[in-house]
Amino acid sequence: MKIILRDDITSLGEAGEVVEVKDGYARNYLVPRGMAYPATKGNVKVWEDEKKKRFKRIAQETTEAEKVRKAIETVDVVVTMQVGEEGRLFGSVTNRMIAEYIEAKGVEVDHRHIVIDEPIRSEGTFVVKVELGHAVVAHVNVKVIPENPPEEAEASEVVPETTEADESAE
Repeated sequence: MKIILRDDITSLGEAGEVVEVKDGYARNYLVPRGMAYPATKGNVKVWEDEKKKRFKRIAQETTEAEKVRKAIETVDVVVTMQVGEEGRLFGSVTNRMIAEYIEAKGVEVDHRHIVIDEPIRSEGTFVVKVELGHAVVAHVNVKVIPENPPEEAEASEVVPETTEADESAE
């Protein structure tokens, strides 16, 4: 059976292509799920109308993604984490942490779009990708700083001096 693909399907082809598949696969899977139309003259015209709407929608989504990319790239993310010996973090920086920081700066981003290639488990500056769809990718600088710098940690462990009132109580 010949069908017109409505969506990109990796094993078959791209949206708009006319492909030949087995009848059962088309009738029982592709057509009921809205992934394809039977290739008739009427459905070819339906696809042409749908294609125009689809390209218009994709163009609009791409311009929106570009605006978000520009806004995201102006933000430098700063994450404070507890740091142990040798600058190693207790835990790691997650995409949710980065998304919350970016949203706090007024830019809406989904944490699932943030791609961290390797886990961030040490202090320093890292570059993280934000995939916004339609091949629009933003790069964000993530700076990880210690929550308690070593100088402050040593100062907080100093024992307070005894006062005269404490000595008279003894």
